[in-house]
Amino acid sequence: MNSKHFTALALALALALGATLPGFAQTENPPGRLLYKTEMFTSAASGRYTPFWLVSNRYGLVPLPAGNGYMSAGLSYGGLPGGGFRWEAGVDLALAAPRYRKVFVRQLYAELRYRSLSFTLGSREEGGGLWEKSLSSGDMVFSSNARPIPKVELRLPDYAPVPKTGGRLAVKGDFSLGRSFDRDYLAWFVGDQQVYIKDILWHHKAIFFRIGSPGRLALFLELGMQHGVQWGGTSTDPAVGRQPQSPADFLRVVAGMAGSEEASEMDRSNALGNQYGSYDIRLTYKREHWALQAYHQHYFEDKSGMIFLNGRDGLWGIGLELEGRPLLQKLLVECLDTRNQSGSLHFIAFDHEAYPGIGGGADRYYNNQEYTTGLSYFNRSLGSPLLPSPEYNTDGSPGFRNIRVYAWHLGFSGRLSSPLAYRVLFTGMDSWGTPYRPFLNNRKGLSALVEIGFRPSRLPGWRFTGSLAADAGEFTGQTLGFGFGVARGNF
Repeated sequence: MNSKHFTALALALALALGATLPGFAQTENPPGRLLYKTEMFTSAASGRYTPFWLVSNRYGLVPLPAGNGYMSAGLSYGGLPGGGFRWEAGVDLALAAPRYRKVFVRQLYAELRYRSLSFTLGSREEGGGLWEKSLSSGDMVFSSNARPIPKVELRLPDYAPVPKTGGRLAVKGDFSLGRSFDRDYLAWFVGDQQVYIKDILWHHKAIFFRIGSPGRLALFLELGMQHGVQWGGTSTDPAVGRQPQSPADFLRVVAGMAGSEEASEMDRSNALGNQYGSYDIRLTYKREHWALQAYHQHYFEDKSGMIFLNGRDGLWGIGLELEGRPLLQKLLVECLDTRNQSGSLHFIAFDHEAYPGIGGGADRYYNNQEYTTGLSYFNRSLGSPLLPSPEYNTDGSPGFRNIRVYAWHLGFSGRLSSPLAYRVLFTGMDSWGTPYRPFLNNRKGLSALVEIGFRPSRLPGWRFTGSLAADAGEFTGQTLGFGFGVARGNF
């Protein structure tokens, strides 16, 4: 990747974090109050797997095999010591089956805030992107599809106004360093027949600007950039061994620079680690009782994608929010296209002096030659679930096999009555495999979900959820299933 792009991004993010401290954004956890939540869920399905939308975008909590369930319990507490400071800590434990090591830590974090600025240590369910989280198919860089990676993070979680702009310019962003803890799981799933890197380090940073004031009647624009890197760790191939992961290497990762002499030939000629990112943009037009949004996320894996040689690849969407019409409150339509990938072949090793040009192509989204597990954690995609996770690989191999995808997605939600809410998702997908391993015949699939949530007025704090979901075609298999959940808490 071009180091100038990411150096500029890092500098801009640092300046933005330092320039917007006067604002203060409240969290959902009121200070001095202990919040708790307990949850139970079970599902059954006719096929081998649980239906796609009963599994996807649920922070890796629902097991993939059909006939599953989980229980979880969490606590959260925060304080307001004064002077603009605020702190919060939380823990959430889960028991899920069938899965490898049924008991695990779902969330464990501590957060310290000073005005708008937040410092977090641990793993916390967040999810990224500018899109409506409950209905969208998912952010391509940082979604809610996988378990949260433990990390150290500095961020502006909410838009903070830039001084002397009258609130017409605001900024938010994050800068983090994380580490995978799925070593034992990968050894169980992949075995000793495949080479992969364990104990992987992760870096993510993003900066978003909002132009315009989102008042009652407003037109405003949000745009930004995300940058992620998979780096460090140790290869299961003794001849490869430990990957570069010194403080100097971290600076190279942050800036998108090539590796040192200790790095592999590929990382010396390209950039250190497995680098990826996106340009994100959303335009919102808000009226008194409705708001219309149009958005696009342009995904890239290297310089060819950064300069748009991968065409229209990315996520495209239109969303509508309505007030005063409970039956239909939110509606969105999305298109995901990852077929271009800067061309079908890659020529990074050609003679650039004799033959000028980028030479990029066959970007193999979410995959990497050295980081063979790809953009996954516990085998769930960290990005869009519409590029099916390695967990679907029946032979235990790592990496993503269905990455040239064209999909349409519809989501809408509302209320049938005061205590009854609903959500509907419907997705049509078409896949051509990978640039170097295309399917002989493209694989099509349909996935749908209808979910009803019930909050009885006579049982405050209780929520019951019933779901009916189905998959058809060859994309993720054919199955019909249902799920039932019960939650109790004061969140």
